[in-house]
Amino acid sequence: MANSTPLVKHLLVTVLSEKCYNEFFINLNFLNVMCLKVLVSKMLGFAIIGGSLMVKVPQIMKIWANESAQGVNFLSVLTDLYAISAATSYSFVRSFPFSAYGEGLFLGVQTLMIAMLVLRYNVNNAISTIFTCLYAVVIYILVTMTPVQTLWSMQATSVPVLFAGKLMQARTNYINSGTGQLSAATCTMLLFGSLARVFTSIQETGDSIIIVTYLLATLGNAIIVAQFIYYRKPTPAPKKKKVQ
Repeated sequence: MANSTPLVKHLLVTVLSEKCYNEFFINLNFLNVMCLKVLVSKMLGFAIIGGSLMVKVPQIMKIWANESAQGVNFLSVLTDLYAISAATSYSFVRSFPFSAYGEGLFLGVQTLMIAMLVLRYNVNNAISTIFTCLYAVVIYILVTMTPVQTLWSMQATSVPVLFAGKLMQARTNYINSGTGQLSAATCTMLLFGSLARVFTSIQETGDSIIIVTYLLATLGNAIIVAQFIYYRKPTPAPKKKKVQ
């Protein structure tokens, strides 16, 4: 690899850092603990970003196919959208590595689509369209005009807001004695994604607010996944044939 093309070297240095590139491919030291942590963190980060392309698609398709958002708590969706927007805008403005927050872009779009569908089926199309336009304006303001300190404050407030949103959805499930139109696949993927993000955030950002955000997101997602298990419908026992 010492004679690798400049493009390949540039990509590897961008992902691993100059020091770890030298350790792995110049010194052939593949047991450097710090660089191994960097490598695992980067691989996890890009895997999460790849998975985020589809993570909420099952939820979107379930609402769309059934033409119903029954059981989906809109305030919970809204707090999720707020937390994703705050975290992604903050990380973007702070110039954190894309592997540390990139999934926020895709999760934000998918969460917005869920919010649009909930408003469409629970209210009407006009309100759904207005909400989408307002959200686009807010995002533009966040990434172009908002001071970093304000974004940090939003990121900090998103921690309790996000957890409260998860608890609101859990409460809705409890009241309904079921999970309604929630997608088990989406909630399970969100649980494992937020758990992996705890490690990558520690490794790549060291930002305590982001780390706590993902810790609470993991706890909230775990509660909802546990409700899927608790409220799942038992398989009916086969009927015994009567002996004539």
